[in-house]
Amino acid sequence: MMNRMNTREVRIGNRVIGGGNPVLIQSMCNTKTEDVRATVEQIRRLTDVGCEIIRVAVPTMEAARALEEIKNQIQIPLVADIHFDYKLAIAAMEHGADKIRINPGNIGSEERINAVVEKAKSLRIPIRVGVNSGSLEKRFIEKYGHVTAEGLVESALEKTAMIEKMGYDNLVISIKSSDVMMCVRAHELIAQKTRYPLHVGITEAGTLYSGNIKSSVGLGIILYQGIGDTIRVSLTGDPAEEVKTAKKILKTLGLRKGGIEVVSCPTCGRTKIDLIGLANQVETLAAGYDELDIKLAVMGCVVNGPGEAREADLGIAGGDGVGILIKKGETVRKMPEAELLPALKAELDQLAGRKD
Repeated sequence: MMNRMNTREVRIGNRVIGGGNPVLIQSMCNTKTEDVRATVEQIRRLTDVGCEIIRVAVPTMEAARALEEIKNQIQIPLVADIHFDYKLAIAAMEHGADKIRINPGNIGSEERINAVVEKAKSLRIPIRVGVNSGSLEKRFIEKYGHVTAEGLVESALEKTAMIEKMGYDNLVISIKSSDVMMCVRAHELIAQKTRYPLHVGITEAGTLYSGNIKSSVGLGIILYQGIGDTIRVSLTGDPAEEVKTAKKILKTLGLRKGGIEVVSCPTCGRTKIDLIGLANQVETLAAGYDELDIKLAVMGCVVNGPGEAREADLGIAGGDGVGILIKKGETVRKMPEAELLPALKAELDQLAGRKD
């Protein structure tokens, strides 16, 4: 595992980030926060798939007041996302937000920012200072000629310094860009200049397809350098997909353990079964065994299946109407193709200590 950057600890509700604690997965609801029932249902669903911190938009006073009822019905920290109106930030904290996310650049005067900081200080609620490439101040764009990683970092550090002068340092920083390599560079720069925990993500990454690719590349590079204390995969779609991708990124980098890693062959002319469909079924099945920490292989033919699955703990390979069950690279059982999935489930149940 790579060495993690030495950031300070910040408590968010019942979780602690920074200081070498595990990188936590965050997502954001796409429900109307004022709709308490729908928002709670989505948060619970996201929690079930592995979300550890949830953010909600607070564009109205009604949404701010709804936070209290939402928080009473969920188990993970609740973050309020505020833009423009400092009164909403204050109300969100008064109604139970565990953390607030603001961009001081659009909150208004220092007097208004100070009012937010004073409320956060009195309640010991952390503030996430967020800077995005799409809203970088004009003076930083003019200074560097265009939006740059250097401008993003300078803007973020200026804002944190302003809040520090107000007597508060319970802060988290996020600097995001939809440009993957700009985002990487910005995090490399800021990690050398601050010990505040960093929330990392590629903003406006796109749809499930393009967003997953951009997020995986960007977050992979950043996290591999030991940078980042919380992450969000930003996708245009179901936020549950954000959480699933984030989990996979962390596991791939060795920052998370547990759960089944499914590997499968790319298929070739020897394949005589619906391997794509089978692999998808296996991946869906495996998602229900988070207590297991094993590698599971799905192979397309019985010729090379055992050899290719040698490093896996368990595997199946399909033939022409038949298939085999593989353990540690050895064939242990041959069966009709239709029995492969049930046989695999039985093996997983046994490993997990589950009974019918």
